[in-house]
Amino acid sequence: MTEQRSLPIDTQTFEKLRNKGTIYIDKTQYIEKLLSLGSFFFLSRPHRFGKSLFLSTLQAYFEGKKHLFEGLYIAAHEEELAHRLRREPWEESPVLYFDFNAKYYEENDTLKKRIDSQLREFEKRYGVIREDEDIEDCFIYLIKTIYQKTQKQVVILIDEYDKPLLLTLQDPELNEANRSLLRAFYEVLKHCDRYIRFAFLTGITKFSKTNLFSGANNLMDITLLDNYAAICGFTEQELTDNLMPEIERLAKAQKSTVAKTRATLKKKYDGYCFSKKGERVYNPFSLIKVLANSEYDYYWFESATPEYVVKSLMHNVYPIPDLNDEVEIDSDSMQNFRYGGTDSIPLLFQSGYLTIKKHLPKLGHFILGFPNEEVRQGFLKNLLPYYTAVDDSLISKSIGNINRALLSGDIATVIEWVKKVLAGIHYGNIPSGEEGQPLREYYYQSVLYALFYVLEMQVQVEVICATGRVDMVITTRKRVYLFEFKVMTSGTPQDAIAQLKESGYLAKFGKTKRSIHLVGISFDEKTRNVGAWEEEVLR
Repeated sequence: MTEQRSLPIDTQTFEKLRNKGTIYIDKTQYIEKLLSLGSFFFLSRPHRFGKSLFLSTLQAYFEGKKHLFEGLYIAAHEEELAHRLRREPWEESPVLYFDFNAKYYEENDTLKKRIDSQLREFEKRYGVIREDEDIEDCFIYLIKTIYQKTQKQVVILIDEYDKPLLLTLQDPELNEANRSLLRAFYEVLKHCDRYIRFAFLTGITKFSKTNLFSGANNLMDITLLDNYAAICGFTEQELTDNLMPEIERLAKAQKSTVAKTRATLKKKYDGYCFSKKGERVYNPFSLIKVLANSEYDYYWFESATPEYVVKSLMHNVYPIPDLNDEVEIDSDSMQNFRYGGTDSIPLLFQSGYLTIKKHLPKLGHFILGFPNEEVRQGFLKNLLPYYTAVDDSLISKSIGNINRALLSGDIATVIEWVKKVLAGIHYGNIPSGEEGQPLREYYYQSVLYALFYVLEMQVQVEVICATGRVDMVITTRKRVYLFEFKVMTSGTPQDAIAQLKESGYLAKFGKTKRSIHLVGISFDEKTRNVGAWEEEVLR
C-alpha cells in the first residue's frame, strides 16, 4: 500500500510547506514570467484560492532561500533568468510583507494600528529609528532607510489589500476613513519607485471610483491576463501530474472508479476561469480538503457566505435564477466593484461565486455563471437563511421533506413546506421595484429557486417552450413539474396553469415517459405567502 503523503491543509507558508515535505503544486514558473514582465503587480482572486501561498513563495524567493526551491521550475531557470536581467542568481533583497487578512476592522483605529504594528516590526528588524508618527511618512522613511543601510532595493508584498474595505462596507464613514488611509499608504509605492525592486498586491476585489491606486498607477493588473489564468488554482494537468495517488485513494474510499471520481471532482470543484482564453482551474482549497478527508462536501463554504456579498445582492434586487450561466457583462464593469453601486455582479465575480463561461469578442462582453456544483449548491443553501430569516434546522428539514414529496408526486406536502419557509420572510426583506411597485413575484421566484435547487434535482428557470416560457421546471426520475408563479393581484392559479398550457410545453416535454405536473401558485400580498395553488397531472 502506498504511503499516504502530506497534503497542504490550511498551509499558506511556502517555507513551512517545503520543510515538512508537503505536496506542492509548482507555480514557480510564474515568478519567471513576472520578473520578465515588470516590477509592480496587482492580482485579484477569490478567498482561499492560494494567493497567500503564492505571496509566501515570492517572499522565500526574494530572500534567496535557494534550498526551498530544489526540484522546482525556478531552480532550473534561475541562472538563465539572472543573466537575462543582468544580476546575480538568487539575489537576496529585504522583504516587507504586509498582511491585512484580519477578521475585524470594526473600530476607527483598527486599520491604523495594524499597519503601525507591522511597520514597527520591520523597523525593529532593520534597525530603523522612527522620526514621524504619520503612517505614510513612516512607510517612506522605512523603505529609504532600508535601502541606504543594505544598498539593496526593497521587495513589498501586500496580502488581502481590500479586507479593511470589504469588512466595513456597511459603515460608510469608517469605510471612507479606511480608504483614505490605504490610499495614502499605497501611494508610497509610486513615491519610492526607485527604492523598490518588486511589488505584488493581492485581494479579492478591484475597487473602482475610490482612487485607491490613483497614486500607485505603476501597478500592472494581471487578474484577467491569459498568461496568468492558472497562477492560483489547479489545472487538470496539475492534478494528473501531482495528485493521482490521492485521487486513487478517494476513489477507493467512495467505492468508485478513478475515471468516475475524476469526473465528480471536475463537476463539483473545477470550472473557474479568469481570462478570455485561460485554462479552467479547480478550487485548490476544496480539492485538497476532499482528498484529505476522502469525502465530498461544500468545503469552500466552511466559513459561510460573506455577509457583504449577500447584502449587496439583496440590496440591488438581482434575480437569483439569472445567475445560472446567463449573466452578460462588459469587461470594464466586470473588473470594477463600485462601492454603493447598483450592480452586484462584479462583486460576485471577483469573490468567486461567478466565473467566466464565455467571451463575446465582438461585443467585448462576457457570459458569467456558477463555476461548479459546489459553488452553486453552497451559495444557494447559504443564501436561504438571509432571504427567509429561517434558521438552518428548518431549512434542512424543509429540504428533506420537499425532496421526498417531489419524488412521490405529493405536491400538497411540497406546498405546505414551502409555506413554512416563506412564513419566515421578514417584510422588510421583500424589495420594491421602480416607484414603489412590488417585486414580490420576482423575490419569491428567487427564494423558491434556491430552495428547490439545493434538493440536488434538475432545476431550470425561465424555460423556453414553443410559444412561451415556464417559470420553473423540476425533473425527477419519474416526474416533470412545471411551475408558474403569480401574485394574486395579477392572476389566479388557474390563470397560471392556462399560461403553462399556452407556452406550448408539450412540444418540449410531450415525448417524455415521465408524468407531467402543471402547478400554478399565486402569492397573497397580505399574508406574504402562498395564497392558493392548483395542480393538473397529465399521464
